[in-house]
Amino acid sequence: MKRSISIGIAAACMATLTAQAQTLNVRQGQVTYAFTAQQAGTMTYADGGQTLTIGGKTFNTAEIDKMEVNTDKVTNNQVTVNYNGTSASVVVAGNVARYVSATVSGAHVNISQTNTDDVDGDEISYSLAGTSSDGEFYLAGNYKCSIDLNGLTLTNATPVSSGAAIHIQNGKRISISSKNGTENTLRDAAGGDQKGCLYVKGHAELKGKGTLNVYGNAKHAIKAGEYVEMKNCTVNVLAAAGDGISCNEYFLISSGTLNISGVSDDGIQCDIDGDSSTGPTTDHEDEDSGNIYIEGGAINIGVTADAAKAIKAEGDLTVSGGTITCTTTGNGTWSEDTTLSTGGKTKASTCLSADGNMTISGGTLSLSSTGHGGKGISTDGTLTISGGSTTISTTGGRVVYINGTLYNGYTGDDRTLEHLDSNYKSSAKGIKADGDISISGGTISVTTTGLGGEGIESKAVLTISDGEVTCNTYDDGINSKSHMYIKGGYVYARSTNNDGLDANGNCYIQGGVIYAISGGGAEVAIDANTESNYKLYVTGGTIFAIGGLERGASISGGTCMSVSSWNANTWYALYNGNSLVGAFKTPSASSTQPGMSQAPGQGGPGGPGGGMGGGQQMVVYTTSTPSLTSGVSVSGGTSIWNGQGNTGCTVSGGSGVSLSSYR
Repeated sequence: MKRSISIGIAAACMATLTAQAQTLNVRQGQVTYAFTAQQAGTMTYADGGQTLTIGGKTFNTAEIDKMEVNTDKVTNNQVTVNYNGTSASVVVAGNVARYVSATVSGAHVNISQTNTDDVDGDEISYSLAGTSSDGEFYLAGNYKCSIDLNGLTLTNATPVSSGAAIHIQNGKRISISSKNGTENTLRDAAGGDQKGCLYVKGHAELKGKGTLNVYGNAKHAIKAGEYVEMKNCTVNVLAAAGDGISCNEYFLISSGTLNISGVSDDGIQCDIDGDSSTGPTTDHEDEDSGNIYIEGGAINIGVTADAAKAIKAEGDLTVSGGTITCTTTGNGTWSEDTTLSTGGKTKASTCLSADGNMTISGGTLSLSSTGHGGKGISTDGTLTISGGSTTISTTGGRVVYINGTLYNGYTGDDRTLEHLDSNYKSSAKGIKADGDISISGGTISVTTTGLGGEGIESKAVLTISDGEVTCNTYDDGINSKSHMYIKGGYVYARSTNNDGLDANGNCYIQGGVIYAISGGGAEVAIDANTESNYKLYVTGGTIFAIGGLERGASISGGTCMSVSSWNANTWYALYNGNSLVGAFKTPSASSTQPGMSQAPGQGGPGGPGGGMGGGQQMVVYTTSTPSLTSGVSVSGGTSIWNGQGNTGCTVSGGSGVSLSSYR
């Protein structure tokens, strides 16, 4: 049986609505559904008066606590949640009431959203405000929606629906906006089984011009089952038992500020979508899965756990803008892996890490790793750098696993390490790529001070065609497992204990301005793997080298000259014919045997190239006839290599240097 409401409170409410065009509020516990007169329309009873339908929303009349008319305005498509201590109230706009079912237990809010395809205007927006020390917001549904944070401080102390502070069990796009000028803080339950304090099953878009603070007490601070995008807002991850931000598909930041600290694992972790127990089920190239994109904004991340990554992409990592500051302090670990013939491998902390390829075309990067084995940049694929400013510092030593024991800061005999598989050892490095490295622009500065620390290393081919590269290192300044090509740019590579440039294949110097300094002894400024019948080929560019060149070098297309003594901490002007190439400042320690005669490419005592304290040879090469002036004063121009060189400058004073033919 169905009949129109014409008696009692329902009739009175209808009359008031019609007369004054006000709002009808239907209250069920702490949930209120607010209808305008137009939305309410004709209200009907059914099932013998057991149900009441208003604006398409059917209520069980026994569950209606109150119906009243007031002057409150209704914002269409909006659900408002206000937290107040141990309680919360929910107001649902009448035009979306039939799609929303809400229950409240104390300050724990549980909402289910159904189909909203025929809602006039935009998607449903959930506005959350107020404070609770024991509450949550849980939303289930299958349609995109928006979450507006309007000054929310929410802690989940006793999980009801979930241990998360905000849990969106919805596989669609969810926009989470920290509204302009507001500060919002979320804390989850330490004993819950939630994946994140802020959890979104689908796509999470973090936006707005306010601030969001997140504490992840059980696992991750922010977790999304699919992608995470961020713009405009400020997000502070202040604690996490796991990662700061964890997601599948991809992570993208285009603007805003992201600060991450106090985490027990990685800062940002992006996985290739799939079940981790059976392996990825999605091709990251086809589905854009596992990738990280940094296009703008500011990122500040500090991680302290052993082998933790500040930013980790299981796919590719692309940086085209923004300011990135990352610090890692954790040491190395040994990770068991039965798929490897060695049974496992050493792992180390890294600021930027990618299992795929890495591309840097812009942005300002400041990366520091202090733990043993730590790295600034590491990629299992290729590394391409074409722009931006990258500064890297590592201070850690070597990580070695021998006979079941892990040594962080290993200082044993190098001959022992030579016989170990690479999985058993890890050295600190500024930049490391298992694939090719290509540098065609930007400014790169790398400093490594720990035992074994290398500057830039490619396990394949390394090519520099432009840009400014500065490496001050303990071990090799720039190293390639295969061939090395220097075609252009400004390249400075100084090692205090090994070669400046070291190619394990052929080394081709074809252009650019190169300043290379060896650590002395048997090491040389520019090295090629002659032991395996490779060679150094010089056909162009400009070379200013301290420590000599690899013996047997093939030099053509210009003139190579040398001098067996030089002055410490002194500016030298190098000329190509009558043209000033630039000014070069020598290291603060010089040869202790000035005037020692050295055969080309042979160096002084200890082998090729001589050494600091052993008669390091200075070698210069230009495409015409080189000449040197020592002790010049330098003014103007452009400072390069952290003050060790200058181009376009004016020089004065000094005295000419007598050069000998290098060949």
